[in-house]
Amino acid sequence: MNIFVAKLSFDTTSESLKAAFERFGEVSSAQVIMDKESGRSRGFAFVEMNNDEEALAAISALDNTEFEGKVIAIQQARGKEAKKN
Repeated sequence: MNIFVAKLSFDTTSESLKAAFERFGEVSSAQVIMDKESGRSRGFAFVEMNNDEEALAAISALDNTEFEGKVIAIQQARGKEAKKN
């Protein structure tokens, strides 16, 4: 399951985000999205977990909680097709 994480601290790294989600199961990838020009975090990320039950548990536990000084928002990521509709 692909998970969208928003409202991140600009200091959050992909590694620290991965560690937070690994408490709930195996994380296949965690990527904080960076601005191409400035190299600074854009304040959101995507986390990929292969097990949907573990992913849903992580979303439920971490959504609207404080992480690295900011209250983060987490939801299942929607594909590009869903955004068009």
